[in-house]
Amino acid sequence: MNTLNLDQAASFLKMSAEDLRRKTKTGKIPGAKPGKAWVFLEEDLVTYLRSLYPPRGKSRECLVREVNHGAL
Repeated sequence: MNTLNLDQAASFLKMSAEDLRRKTKTGKIPGAKPGKAWVFLEEDLVTYLRSLYPPRGKSRECLVREVNHGAL
C-alpha cells in the first residue's frame, strides 16, 4: 500500500496542495492527519478520481448539457 504526503497527493490529483487540504478537511477527498502532516493512500485517491468519471456511454459534455437543460 503506497502512501503520499500532501504535496505528492496534490501532484497526483493535478491540483494545488491548498485545494486538496480544503477538500480533505470537508470530507470530499479521503485522507488522514495522524500527526502534524496529512497522509493519503494512493488507492483511495484512485477511487476518488474514478468517482468523477461520467457514467459509461455518456461523455462529460453530454452530462453538462443535460444538467443545464434540466434533463437530469
